[in-house]
Amino acid sequence: MLKEALENVEKKIEISCKKGDRSREDVTLIAVSKTKPISVLQEAYDLGIRIFGENKVQELTDKYEALPKDIEWHMIGHLQRNKVKYIVDKVAMIHSVDSFRLAETIEKEAEKKNCVVNVLLEVNVAGEESKFGLAPDEVLPLIKKIASFSHIKVCGLMTIAPNVENPEENRPYFAKLRKLSVDIMHENIDNTNVSILSMGMTNDYMIAIEEGATMVRVGTGIFGVRDYSI
Repeated sequence: MLKEALENVEKKIEISCKKGDRSREDVTLIAVSKTKPISVLQEAYDLGIRIFGENKVQELTDKYEALPKDIEWHMIGHLQRNKVKYIVDKVAMIHSVDSFRLAETIEKEAEKKNCVVNVLLEVNVAGEESKFGLAPDEVLPLIKKIASFSHIKVCGLMTIAPNVENPEENRPYFAKLRKLSVDIMHENIDNTNVSILSMGMTNDYMIAIEEGATMVRVGTGIFGVRDYSI
């Protein structure tokens, strides 16, 4: 079942890349494995998946210890400052930097571990009150403020689009994030390359790819519906 689901997601990514006149290599699939047991992640690993996304620090660190070390872990959920120290040297990327104080904490903890952390700034493009993230006009000032940090590398932007019935409704938000990244690139800020756009989930990743996503975060589409009662 997992094999078929992965093949289906892969086909859809290829279709969207063709539609957006892009190469398949331009898009990274992140298998969002939150709440899924290690046995299921191992099965996905055996099918060739090497990039996993987790929402909770404890879950990420437990899985990091239990699974093969060539896995690339992405922290995609909201990150509390007091948990940063547990993951800075374990993750390939943190997708959810949404404040100066969080960036500052990552910088300090990464310095202690002597590593450089790749980060994305989370942008609340749709302005939803229920979601974390910077307002679009807060992004550039924050980048300028943290550009001098030597243990953080700003690599791009991330957004979580609204949960909608028709994924087409999210197209303007994806387009807006892409435009924001282009505008920031024109500023030529040191230590900053916002070429990564992490946008699109199971419901709308095809639209996100058409609008320029370079990373899509697919959980339910690969692993099926989650059981949050566990």
